[in-house]
Amino acid sequence: MDQPADILSPVARELVALDFRTAYTRLVVSGDGNPAAKKQLDGLTPADLFIPMSGKSADDQKAALSGLWLWHDWLDQSHTLSQSLDNKTGSFWHAILHRREGDFSNSKYWYARAEGHPAVQVLANQAGSVVNQMPADKLLFRIVANGWDPRALVDLVQEVHDDPSDARHSAAVSLQQLEWRVLFDHCTRK
Repeated sequence: MDQPADILSPVARELVALDFRTAYTRLVVSGDGNPAAKKQLDGLTPADLFIPMSGKSADDQKAALSGLWLWHDWLDQSHTLSQSLDNKTGSFWHAILHRREGDFSNSKYWYARAEGHPAVQVLANQAGSVVNQMPADKLLFRIVANGWDPRALVDLVQEVHDDPSDARHSAAVSLQQLEWRVLFDHCTRK
């Protein structure tokens, strides 16, 4: 993870690293998330994620906390935070969590509200490395054909989330993890 560790607090770095190999691998989440993460996240304020004088806005701090709840599959907690943000970053987290709860049409609505977010260009630059490792597939191609198309990712997840034997399932997991890292990086950059 290429996070600027100098502004993240020790607890934030610990939460990102917690169960790093298995975190955020479910495409659609049902039930509870990681209980160890919940124990650490409960009671944290958004400001607890950054060192004092980090210069991060209250909205960026809240967005980062929303992302950490989402990273550990606690959708309700992430939803409360992302829904309270009236900006493109809040809409982006909101879109992701609806995709991960299987509310695919609502996810597309929130992605439309996040259109033009700076993370989209970063994703456009990086997603090809995931897609290009896969056999040719129209749905995968749609995700990167014109930059980054999150609606195409929603369609992919909808098609493969309940079939881990589908070769595209692992690509969907990799793309969702890339999306999380890029958006979290946006929230935590200096």
